[in-house]
Amino acid sequence: MSTSLSDLLLDTSIRLSRLDTLDEVFTELLVIISDVLIADRSTIFLNDVKSNELYSRIAQGNLNHEIRILNNEGIAGHVFTTGEDVIVHDTQTDTRFLKNIDIGTQYKTKNILCVPIRNAKNEIIGVVEALNKRKGRFTKKDLDTLKAIVFYSSHILQNHQFIEASNIEQKEKMELLNLVSEMSSEIKISSLLQKVMSEVTRMLDADRSTLFLFDEKTNQLWSQVAQGTGMSEIRFPSHLGIAGTVFTSGEAINIPYAYADLRFNPEFDKKTGFFTRSILCVPIIDQSGKSIGVAQVLNKRTGVFSADDEFRLKAFGAKIAAALHNADLFAKEQNLKNYNNSMLESMTNGVITTNVDEIIVTCNKAGAKLVGLKVKDIVGQKIDAIFKEYSAWVLEKLKTVQTTGEIEMIMDAEIQFGEEVHSTNLTLMSLVDLHQKNIGSMIMIEDISNEKRMKSTMSRYIDPSIANQLLASGGDIMGGKSLPATVLFSDIRGFTTISEKLGPQATVSMLNEYFELMVDCITKEGGMLDKFIGDAIMAAFGIPVGHDDDEDRAVRASIAMIKKLNEWNITRTAEGKLPIHIGIGLNTDTVVSGNIGSKKRMDYTIIGDGVNLAARLESACKQYAAKILISEFTYHQLKGTYRTREVDFVVVKGKTKPVAIYEVLDYHDKESFPNLMDTINQFRDGIDKYRSARWPEAIAAFENTLKLNKNDRLSEIYIERCRYLEANPPKDWQGVWVMDEK
Repeated sequence: MSTSLSDLLLDTSIRLSRLDTLDEVFTELLVIISDVLIADRSTIFLNDVKSNELYSRIAQGNLNHEIRILNNEGIAGHVFTTGEDVIVHDTQTDTRFLKNIDIGTQYKTKNILCVPIRNAKNEIIGVVEALNKRKGRFTKKDLDTLKAIVFYSSHILQNHQFIEASNIEQKEKMELLNLVSEMSSEIKISSLLQKVMSEVTRMLDADRSTLFLFDEKTNQLWSQVAQGTGMSEIRFPSHLGIAGTVFTSGEAINIPYAYADLRFNPEFDKKTGFFTRSILCVPIIDQSGKSIGVAQVLNKRTGVFSADDEFRLKAFGAKIAAALHNADLFAKEQNLKNYNNSMLESMTNGVITTNVDEIIVTCNKAGAKLVGLKVKDIVGQKIDAIFKEYSAWVLEKLKTVQTTGEIEMIMDAEIQFGEEVHSTNLTLMSLVDLHQKNIGSMIMIEDISNEKRMKSTMSRYIDPSIANQLLASGGDIMGGKSLPATVLFSDIRGFTTISEKLGPQATVSMLNEYFELMVDCITKEGGMLDKFIGDAIMAAFGIPVGHDDDEDRAVRASIAMIKKLNEWNITRTAEGKLPIHIGIGLNTDTVVSGNIGSKKRMDYTIIGDGVNLAARLESACKQYAAKILISEFTYHQLKGTYRTREVDFVVVKGKTKPVAIYEVLDYHDKESFPNLMDTINQFRDGIDKYRSARWPEAIAAFENTLKLNKNDRLSEIYIERCRYLEANPPKDWQGVWVMDEK
């Protein structure tokens, strides 16, 4: 080896060793190669083992995009597959040269010098090309020089590759950890699919949508998501009906008129009270091209489903297939990676690791702070010197984990270090090497003592979600924000009479029990309790954290409140106590939310016209003999399907613009409201005649409604109203009723 080449290689090693990243090494190496070989530019191709492609990591010149070729194509592919060095003096006459690359990059390649890149195991991991010798041709000496540079640089390349691969793996682990921290895989996929199908319904302007997945064990299609059916699960043979036809054929079906198609089964409509007009159904295809289910949407609200609708539903189907695939992969890998990765993200928590001899190997600062010692005084001790006496039970759990290899998570556990007892969340896991051999254990400790005390105290006075927000912000969150929200008002009917009969002590006891039941219904749906106003409840959905379905959450909470109240009333009546009845009003609008008051005394609340309308609707429940009334602004935002009827078109007290209001009836059963769907349809006919000022016909329609349900007080109210209007004809009748009461 000549002295000049030795100096070159030494200088190259020194220059590359000073760099921190693989990209920097590649860039510097290409500059060296181009300068030494007097070449116009150089390119490094690495092999992508997943796609069997060679791709350019860095290319000099004005290239601004990645080049990819199959690892057996072109001159680079030849060198990669054969391991041979290649000098091409005229690329235009070489059949291996890929001319389309020059066309794509707008660069003309005249001659090439190409050698393979080998790792320490002599495996070929890529190739290096030098392009267009500036003077003369590439020579055997150039080839030897390039091989020497690549050979003496390979160990640096390999080291940086290992570092980069490790960083990428760590990033992937952190991303997986973020996924794990949100919810378990089962909850996440269900939530994700619910959101996707809700988006399908919204974007395609449909009444409802359903996702059916294939159950290979039973050869059935079953409903993973079924909006508005009221059924926990739907199952049927995978070849039946329109969904079965789409699943077995793999072809989409678009039916503008369902009852005109012999494949449609009307029995399901009879069971649910839903009328199907139009259907669009597409197959869900996985990455291997296999049908795994179908997605269908029902009843285009304007016209029929179009070819564009079909295209969009197929696109959603691809998202669903990808989500299911990712969820399956996640479920398989969760136990292996979940808590190992959590250690990396949770370094603010205490982390202690031991070897197989139960000697502490590492302890972070948070762990040392919990233990009450310095890190240097902990490392090297046996684990039983730290977890002793009151906390010795942790060692027994750790032995179980080492034996079973399973991860154990213990929530709200008390452990003692010195004289101090801590409330903690503990994660215990065994550590294994690449061969799955046990090499020790890890204990992760999250100290929740202060948070537990603060939450316990604050949550008694304010909504838990606000308590969490205050804790996260350090307690200083003065100010307000304009946010979309659905406001809920509820009030006890005849509370003054009840309180007079009960007396002060019994009234307070009754209210405490009542509020406990009602608030539980609200918080289970993610609602925020704003305040108690005497016997009234004010709550909001979408504050402080919004969801895609806050309107549905508010409706579901209202239904649950009425059902829970009915159950409670059965108990109260059996005990000889008065039953409690309430009215609920819901409205969706942009409201102002935030802390209002002074620094000494503040209240987190919401204000705005949308709040006032919700209160008016709660009061209107009395006039319409209803339990749940919602505004048109809430009704039109609902993603689910509920049993509702339009009650009236009103101008509430203090307003001039009329608002449509709807009654939610889903809390009823067959006994409390017989012939519900038929009653709704007959009532709608009466409303249509009422708004057309056809008073006798409207009265007859409402009387027919009473024949279906003699206890429908709303129909009686409209009969009385129609008789009054018939006797006192209004001027400029628009079907709008003005409410004089708040």
